[in-house]
Amino acid sequence: MTSRTRFKRFNNTAEMMHLAVEASPNGMVMTDREGFIVLVNSATEKLFGYSRQELIGQPVEMLVPKRFNHQHPEYRENYIGESKTRPMGHGRDLYGLRKDGTEFPVEVGLNPVETDHGLFVLAAIVDITDRKHAEEMIHLAVEASPNGMVMTDENGIIVMVNSTTEMLFGYPRNELIGQQIEILIPESHRKHHPELRRNYLKQPDTRAMGHGRDLYGLHKNGSEFPVEVGLNPIRTPQGMMVLASVINITERKQQELQLKTALKEKELLLAEIHHRVKNNLQIIDSLLGMQSDMLVNAAAVSLLRESQNRVKSMALIHQILYESSDFANVDFSSVLRALISNLQYSYALDASRIQVRIDTDPVFLPIDISIPLGLIVNELCSNAMKYAFGEKDSGTIEISLKYTKPHALQVYIADNGAGIPDAFDLENSSTLGLQLVHLLSEQISAELIFQRKNPTSFTLHVPIEVN
Repeated sequence: MTSRTRFKRFNNTAEMMHLAVEASPNGMVMTDREGFIVLVNSATEKLFGYSRQELIGQPVEMLVPKRFNHQHPEYRENYIGESKTRPMGHGRDLYGLRKDGTEFPVEVGLNPVETDHGLFVLAAIVDITDRKHAEEMIHLAVEASPNGMVMTDENGIIVMVNSTTEMLFGYPRNELIGQQIEILIPESHRKHHPELRRNYLKQPDTRAMGHGRDLYGLHKNGSEFPVEVGLNPIRTPQGMMVLASVINITERKQQELQLKTALKEKELLLAEIHHRVKNNLQIIDSLLGMQSDMLVNAAAVSLLRESQNRVKSMALIHQILYESSDFANVDFSSVLRALISNLQYSYALDASRIQVRIDTDPVFLPIDISIPLGLIVNELCSNAMKYAFGEKDSGTIEISLKYTKPHALQVYIADNGAGIPDAFDLENSSTLGLQLVHLLSEQISAELIFQRKNPTSFTLHVPIEVN
């Protein structure tokens, strides 16, 4: 290679380097050993507001705020002694000084450049105003959070807390930074916490801490308080960090306890009410029975027996409610079976001649539907047992309770007996039983459909409201 070729290549390389520095989006400032500026690029002119003619030959301290000027030559000399590529001002906030006197936060990277004319330092300068603003916004948001915010590193060392954490735990932040997170955890839970922390770091994700367990924080004064903790993994240049959001739930726990106590008292009161209602209905039943024993008129005895059956129907519902742990819903399937059993006994139904078949889904109804529906079933089944079959006839009574839709119940009562005469006006009957059926059906917004014979049937479509 000739000397001319080498010189040409050198010139091309130098030109490329010059173009790269000039095109850099960062400010580029080169100084000599004494700290005088020998080169700047156009980005530096924009950053600091000087033309390059105003900068070349000037001490670099003209770009540094005055409050840092007295220390800067010493830092520069120390760097010249090290002579290696590194960030400037590591661990300190750095600022640049514009021509108009305003300051702005910067990030500076230093690079030593060995030349035939001695050692030079190339500084790459980045305006981090937007980044600082974003960091400040994040800091303000964390600081203003109503929840305690605690950040720890992979080893469980506290690296950041907010003011709410100070109030929650009673420590000033300088007593928490650098401490193990276990300082905030009761003694009884500390032993297992490091293992739980390590397991979390194996699969870090945003989630609630201690799911299914009661968590407690430890105040500086030694008192414990219930907390709810959310964990958020944060990847940083310093490694994985964990941000914990801590809420004091003492008030919530007290409210839950008060609510549970109130509900328990209400349940006890309801149980007592249903027990008393059941007992009072049984007294009425007994009085009606005593009265019927004193009568010889068969029609009067029949009327009293019907009244007894109605009372027993209501008493059965209250009996089941009293024995239940859920007072909002009545197990109507059990009510239906008990009710039919009582009617069979009351009318001395001959099981060898008349079979009663019951088919029911598990059905739970509110009491305001259960009592009217129980009385309707009582009336319709009583009529079937009394009138459907003669003294020597045999047959079947079918009773079903089925959901036709999620919120629609069908009650079906049928028999294959003699049927209802055409002359009998079912819709305008003067009998108390059928009048009750019509009135109670309207009360629960049910649609009643009947068929006189082959078979004689009553179908009730009951809408069920869902809370």
